[in-house]
Amino acid sequence: MGNIFAGSEVVELGIQIEKNGKDFYEVLAAQSKNAKAKDSFAFLAKEEEKHIAAFQGILKKTQGYEPPQSYPGEYLAYMNALASEHIFTQKDKGRSVAQGIKTDKEAVDMALGFEKDSIIFYEGMKKMVPAYEQKIIDELIVQEQAHLSKLRELKNNL
Repeated sequence: MGNIFAGSEVVELGIQIEKNGKDFYEVLAAQSKNAKAKDSFAFLAKEEEKHIAAFQGILKKTQGYEPPQSYPGEYLAYMNALASEHIFTQKDKGRSVAQGIKTDKEAVDMALGFEKDSIIFYEGMKKMVPAYEQKIIDELIVQEQAHLSKLRELKNNL
């Protein structure tokens, strides 16, 4: 990945994050022995699938869009810094990370971190898309926040 990307590339990173999240939760659902954890992870995998579709819709509309900036490359450099810290922007990383997890508690702790990182990334992404697409990203952020609540509840019940 280069040091700077176009707005559409940032949306593509959002798609990659969601694909890895889906893979991550699918593996966790398959390997968990706890029925509540298994159900929660399966639910979250389906949610990530919906987010992939939403971002794919946004992607079609962001081709060539560039955000307003104080100087050329300012915002894209910021998004690059966020993306480089987010493990789920790396292709096929969700499945491999999940396979290394030994307990449901470890899985939930890791998932909480990923969901928080996603929210931060998506907050930044809002400036990378046209104003009329920002409402969709806001809705996805609200859903990610609900995932955090679901995961916290699961953690308390483990």
